[in-house]
Amino acid sequence: MNQEVLLAEAVSLLKSLIGISSVSGEEETAVDFLQNYIESVGVAVNRKGNNLWCMSPDFSLDRPTVLLNSHVDTVKPVAGWKKHPFTAKEEEGRLYGLGSNDAGASLVAMFQAFRALTLKEQPFNLVYLVSCEEEISGKNGVESVLPVLPPIHLGIVGEPTGMQPAVAEKGLMVLDVTAHGVAGHAARDGGENAIYKAMDDIEWFRTFRFEKVSPLLGAVKMSVTQIQAGTQHNVIPDACAFVVDVRSNELYSNEELYGLITSHVKGEVRARSFRLNSSCISEEHPFVRRAIALGRRPFGSPTLSDQALMPFPTVKIGPGQSQRSHTADEYVEVAEIGEAIPLYVSLLDGLVLH
Repeated sequence: MNQEVLLAEAVSLLKSLIGISSVSGEEETAVDFLQNYIESVGVAVNRKGNNLWCMSPDFSLDRPTVLLNSHVDTVKPVAGWKKHPFTAKEEEGRLYGLGSNDAGASLVAMFQAFRALTLKEQPFNLVYLVSCEEEISGKNGVESVLPVLPPIHLGIVGEPTGMQPAVAEKGLMVLDVTAHGVAGHAARDGGENAIYKAMDDIEWFRTFRFEKVSPLLGAVKMSVTQIQAGTQHNVIPDACAFVVDVRSNELYSNEELYGLITSHVKGEVRARSFRLNSSCISEEHPFVRRAIALGRRPFGSPTLSDQALMPFPTVKIGPGQSQRSHTADEYVEVAEIGEAIPLYVSLLDGLVLH
């Protein structure tokens, strides 16, 4: 397929998607449009909720299956936009608009790569999946679709990485911690101040270091990000609640970290979920080895994606730069999309998965 035509079609599709609000949980209109578009170019498409997927026309369970996945949803526009977030604007080689970088560029580039790769027989099946609710790690997104897909042997997750392969990704666990005290009058000596009790635990979260440090992802990172206590100035608070953001590396599961944390912290600790674990793939994997041969540089990513919900080997790679995500006047370079389409094809064309 002609690369100029593929790029022009991809950019046109991305401009259309930017013009349709697809904030997490409100993706239906954008997904309706995308479903009609995919069908209009002659590709069969399946749908579950606001998730779409296409499969190799010669699909066979006798071959391994590769998943190409990116998400259609965006965050809400942040303050500070000078351009209109839902109006695609191309200026000096940049395409501006909400979701252009995260992750519309990956979504359209992957679709064009899917079309190109399925023009000939491959030693693997290919599934192209557009998922929703990625920005909120929603349960109606990729997690709801994986059970109805065939067994996946390798997942390629489209996120802005400068087309460098993220071979590891930090996980996330959010903790709600509550220190309990005894209420009393602030003018008297009675009561037991829950804030003071919480301070000891907060200091532990600030200073504790887990033993296992990843060469790709570094140490586990814990940050106290919210705190709430007290009802009025003259009442000793009987409870102090705070939130801890825990970013795990691939050397610990979230359940392991939870057990270690609760053995040290005096307050009541509740994990909102254990489902967003860290991930890692060997640099000896055939896909990673090909990426290295093509001049790509494997790295560990500190940011979370749907990769955390995939129970099979995955690599995160896509056009754009992570630093532009969730920012005002978000953009992607048109040339980055132009690089991504043939690179996805080169990374996968004829790849033999062991």
